[in-house]
Formats: sequence, structure tokens, C-alpha cells
Amino acid sequence: MIKISIQQEDFDVSSEINSMNSKTIGAIATFSGIVRDSSESSSLISLTLEHYPGMSEAALKKIANAAKREWSLEAVRIIHRVGRLLPEDTIVFVGCASAHRQAAFDGCRFIMDFLKTDAPFWKSEETQEGSFWISEREKDKKASESWLLKNT
Repeated sequence: MIKISIQQEDFDVSSEINSMNSKTIGAIATFSGIVRDSSESSSLISLTLEHYPGMSEAALKKIANAAKREWSLEAVRIIHRVGRLLPEDTIVFVGCASAHRQAAFDGCRFIMDFLKTDAPFWKSEETQEGSFWISEREKDKKASESWLLKNT
């Protein structure tokens, strides 16, 4: 089962974890991303995310399917929030359920690494100095490229 949600509303992490559980699941690995102040002057007011409906869901589903094939995951849950978010708001949730822990860990990490580079979201930081578009970080690009190198 793969379930993808792109939404403005907050979500309950515990409920999401419980929704992935079944008698065949031995492990559920999760990642929750939180809006943090990474601006140079520590003056973040908000982070706004934009996306193209349909295109974003398709990209997330492609990433989830790749992880599910690679690690035989029984369930994948991705929630990504859009709109205006404040520091300390939860922005993303990734959950991977599998019979074994290593598959769940690896699937979760893989999905997060590719969400940072392959998911079509555009981020703008509002700070006390003004608003700025955030570009892809080199360390995120290297993380997703490392998965591609493992498979060659």
C-alpha cells in the first residue's frame, strides 16, 4: 500500500504510524521533518511551499514505488505540507513498513533523500530581511546521487 498526501493541514504522526501496522509488519521506520530557522541571521518568520497539483503527487508516487520495489516494503506513507508554515511546524512525514527493520530504515532514508531533490516543491523563506527562494542544497543532491551510485 502506498498513500501520498499533499496538504495544508497538520497531521497526527501517531495516527499515521498506526495506519501502516498489520500482522505481517515487523518494523515501521519514520521520518518527521520540522520547519527550522536555517536563515543566515536566524530571523525566519515563515516558510512557504508551492507545488503543481498532480505533478507533485506523481513525483512522490514514483519515489515511493522505487523504494517499495527495492526493499519489499509493505506500506509507504508520505505526507508533505504546502502553504505557509511557521518554525516548529511539521512539514513532512515519511513512513515505511516492512517485515524487517533494515528494509524499513533504508526505504525511509531513500524516500527522504529523493524528496529533497526530485519532488517538485518550491520553497520561499520569509525573514526580517525579506523573502527569498531557497535553491537545492549541494548536500541533498549528493545524498540522492549516492543511492544511484549504489545501484550501478
